[in-house]
Amino acid sequence: MNKKIAFVGGGNMATAIIGGLIGSGLVPAENIAVADISDAAREKLQKNFGVATYQQNAKAVEGADIVVLAIKPIYLAEAVADFGNTLPGGTIVISIVAGQSIQKLQGMFKNPVKIARVMPNTPALVGEAMSALTPADNMDQQDTQLVLQLLGSIGKAEVVPERLMDAVTGVSGSSPAYVFMFIEALADSVVEAGMPRAQAYTFAAQAVMGSAKMVLQLGEHPAALKDMVCSPGGTTIVAVRTLEERGMRAAVMDAVKACIEKQQQL
Repeated sequence: MNKKIAFVGGGNMATAIIGGLIGSGLVPAENIAVADISDAAREKLQKNFGVATYQQNAKAVEGADIVVLAIKPIYLAEAVADFGNTLPGGTIVISIVAGQSIQKLQGMFKNPVKIARVMPNTPALVGEAMSALTPADNMDQQDTQLVLQLLGSIGKAEVVPERLMDAVTGVSGSSPAYVFMFIEALADSVVEAGMPRAQAYTFAAQAVMGSAKMVLQLGEHPAALKDMVCSPGGTTIVAVRTLEERGMRAAVMDAVKACIEKQQQL
C-alpha cells in the first residue's frame, strides 16, 4: 500500500497497529511516522520498527494520507490543536480515542477531513484484535475498505453504526480484562488441585482460545456448543449448574452494562 500514515501517540495500541502494518507487508516502515512526547517511546519505535519519529505532532502528520489519533481523551484537544487548522481536506483521520464522537472530532479540524471512528482492543498486540469501525458520512466505500484493510493487519474488523460504539466497548474493547480474570480463576482452581502455576495458565488459556475458535468457525450457537460438552449425569453439567447458582450470566451482563454506562459518560 503506497500510503503515508502518521500516528499521533506511540503507546501500546499504536505500537500494535504499526507492528501489524509492517509485519503483514501492507505498509513499509519508511511510510510511517509517529509523534510522541516520550523520548523512551520514540526510541523504542525507532529501534523495533525503523519508523520516523517526532516530538511535534504537526511534523509527523506533514504529507500524511492517513492520520491515526492514538492518544487518551484528555490529551485530544491539545494534540489536534497542533495541526487541526492545517491538515488538508480529504485526509483520512482514524480515531481510536475512546468516547469521542465523529461530530466532535470533525469540529476539531478546519478542513473537511474524513473521520473513521475505530474501537480496537488489546489483543491487537498478538494480531487477534476485534475492531469496530464507524465511517463518517463523507467517506466513500473505497475509503471504508481502506481502513478495514489496515485494521485487518491486526485481527478482525467490522463496520458498525456509531450508536453501537458504546456497546462495542463493553463486548470487545474492555472484555479482554474479563477474560483474563476468568483464565486466572480457572488456573487458580487447578493450582489448588495440585497443578503447577505455569502449566495451569497454559491449560486454561488454550481452553479459552480453542472455545472461542469453535464459536467463530463452526457457526453453532454457543448454547449448542455448551451442550456438546455436557454429558448426561457428567462432570461438566455439575460445574455449569454451580456457575448458574452463583449468577455467572447476571454478573457478566451487569459488568458489561456498567462498562457501557461509564463509556457514555466520557
